[in-house]
Amino acid sequence: MRMPSLRLFAFSTVFFALSFSAQATKPTESAISRSLEDSALKWGPAPAFLPTGSELAVLHGDSAKKNADVFLKLPAKSLIPAHWHTSAERMILVAGEMHINFVGQEKIVLKPGNYAYSPAKLRHDAICVSETPCILFIAFELPVDAFPVASGSK
Repeated sequence: MRMPSLRLFAFSTVFFALSFSAQATKPTESAISRSLEDSALKWGPAPAFLPTGSELAVLHGDSAKKNADVFLKLPAKSLIPAHWHTSAERMILVAGEMHINFVGQEKIVLKPGNYAYSPAKLRHDAICVSETPCILFIAFELPVDAFPVASGSK
């Protein structure tokens, strides 16, 4: 009768050891933190179809590869024309107020701290309605891209 409890003890010991060793693996990269005022941010041009003065800063990763995080800065009162992305987007508005129109859905109003998700290839347009620039954090699953939709297309 002692055999089952001995097996249970052995199994528990092996399971604990494997779990502990998996958690103790050394990470392959360092943790980071970024703010809007961070001097390490390198603001560059946004896609050409976006309003003049729009800028993009890569926060983490490589925009040409999977899993890049970016800040997108849009001028106050600017209209973002209809477009779509190959990747899904996970967005949090950091500054300003933005209204996003996804095809076939009600308008989404984003204020600082609000989150929005867009599946891949969903067409949308937006407007920065605030008197100050809108800054949007976007996490892309696939390389960063944006494809404008021809005027009048559905």
